[in-house]
Amino acid sequence: MKVLVATEKPFATAAVEGIKKVITENGHQTVLLEKYTDVQQLLDAVADADAMIVRSDKVTPAVIDAAKNLKIVVRAGAGYDSIDTAYAKEKNVIVENTPGQNANAVAELVFGLLVYAVRGFYNGKSGSELMGKKLGILAFGNVGRNVARIAKGFGMQIYAYDAFCPKEAIEKEGVVAVDSQDELFKTCDIVSLHIPATAETKQSINARTVGQMKKGAILINTARKEVINEPELLQLMSERTDIKYITDIMPDAHDSFSAFEGRYFSTPKKMGAQTAEANTNAGIAAAKQICAYFATGDTKFQVNK
Repeated sequence: MKVLVATEKPFATAAVEGIKKVITENGHQTVLLEKYTDVQQLLDAVADADAMIVRSDKVTPAVIDAAKNLKIVVRAGAGYDSIDTAYAKEKNVIVENTPGQNANAVAELVFGLLVYAVRGFYNGKSGSELMGKKLGILAFGNVGRNVARIAKGFGMQIYAYDAFCPKEAIEKEGVVAVDSQDELFKTCDIVSLHIPATAETKQSINARTVGQMKKGAILINTARKEVINEPELLQLMSERTDIKYITDIMPDAHDSFSAFEGRYFSTPKKMGAQTAEANTNAGIAAAKQICAYFATGDTKFQVNK
């Protein structure tokens, strides 16, 4: 079987070597398409592929239609909103992700950004500490659990809300499980977002939601840009000069947010999974999942059932 690794933003060299090794050892062929600049290059490359490994690359109906032999696409990472999962299902193409492989990398970035924020972006003036602060984790999946683990080392008070995770499972991790999203925002000094971009969550982090937070609150987003209602958050921050917004996904209204000097920071591009370890882990996991599918029909990580 031919496995196309299509990455506009390439894997690390170690990851590519690991992917090739797994695929070759299982009797399949690896084809690389890296740093492509035009969608036609992707359409041409996928034409005879039986499987694809992608990162943030868009797998549209056009891509799926061009891939006459395509049986499975694996997103090396957790989020898969760049793939048209419904159309893939219609065409009998399995879509999988690799949950958990990037979780520690994203969680560590949360605290890199938080320390930067509470220390005033290292402006030479007195800042504050994370110890004793109330941290709210919105969604207690793989990343949320890693955030909680690291927060314990900072001596923070940790709260979480997840509509799909039982309170008992959250409390088992030594975290206070609150009853609602509103309670989380009202209770905590800092809220860290780890929700996916779905019909229910898009634009859900708005002025009403964030406006419930205490004076000096920090909102940190390492999840998805789409969950933020940017116009409302901009308006709130113009009224509440105590609120900080820190994000790993540059907003559409970046220039407008940048006017809030000392209260806003965005990474220039999404950095959460950008570590050598996460890069390698996710890529190799994707290769193993494809080989497992070809060997036994395993679809454990399918997201378009």
